[in-house]
Amino acid sequence: MRIDSAKLSSHLESGLKSLYVIHGDAPLLQIEAADAIRGKASRSGFVEREVLTCEQGFDWNELFMASSSLSLFSPKKIIDFRIPSGKVGVEGGQKLQSYCEKLQPDVITLITLPKLDRQGLASKWFEALEKAGVAVSANSVERGDLPKWIAERLAMQNQQADAETLQFMADRVEGNLLAAHQEIRKLGLLLPAGRVSFDEVKQAVLDVARYDIFQLGEAMLSFDAVRYVRVLEGLRGEGVAEPLVLWQISDEIRALIRVAMGMRGGKPQAQALRDARVWGARQNLVSKACRFANLARLEAMLRQASRIDQMIKGLRKGDVWDELLQLGLNFAVRPKNG
Repeated sequence: MRIDSAKLSSHLESGLKSLYVIHGDAPLLQIEAADAIRGKASRSGFVEREVLTCEQGFDWNELFMASSSLSLFSPKKIIDFRIPSGKVGVEGGQKLQSYCEKLQPDVITLITLPKLDRQGLASKWFEALEKAGVAVSANSVERGDLPKWIAERLAMQNQQADAETLQFMADRVEGNLLAAHQEIRKLGLLLPAGRVSFDEVKQAVLDVARYDIFQLGEAMLSFDAVRYVRVLEGLRGEGVAEPLVLWQISDEIRALIRVAMGMRGGKPQAQALRDARVWGARQNLVSKACRFANLARLEAMLRQASRIDQMIKGLRKGDVWDELLQLGLNFAVRPKNG
């Protein structure tokens, strides 16, 4: 069974399963999902808890031993099994499949994984876990959905805000759900229930964004010039190395060129994206960006990136950060003629 973390609460109202697998890249949602499962289990008499961590050299027999050794004082048990790397190897995959066939009625197994790639999700061991229990997806909220997510969290503490205020909060936290959670809780402490105003939120909310270079590429491909400037300034303020920033922008440009060249050669867009090694949510961004990009413009941007690289190496004079700004804006500000 597969569900999203947002639906876990209603699922737990119908009872507990013997196996839960939480996977995703949003720490806050993973923590909340695990707490909800453990809380429900505890209220249902699963008092004893054993924590296992799958690290290099892990003895898989420990997992089987944990599920079969119950305390005399607690007939029900939770096994909290964590796999930080998301890699289990051949032996681990076989052991997990075998474990799914021998689930104990008085044991709840909670397995925590990071976000898995397509290969991991399609593996036999993950499919076995999903079939035997409940796989809870705890992935980051898409930036466009963040205002709605914030509104739902505010409603949980009996507060509401207009669209402008919600967008302001989303821009401030830049997709950092932990930061957003902290700011929402802060509003619950500082402001009364009911509608909160933009000015009240602006005074209470700090600029807690933690920028990364992938957000920079996302802003450029989305033609969001304002966000591009904000993220670039955030990266500069956090001391991110100039070559790393240049690499990210150049990598997006090269991906667009590869996709455009593939489509010009007669490939379907989906095939061109795969050949350019563009996966996941990034496919949608690159697809839309390709509609407004042309090869001559992209090749000119690569030449500009080469000049910036020479500046970084001291072979050419110029302000590197200003040039990085202009490079991204050359794309992020979409020309009227496309």
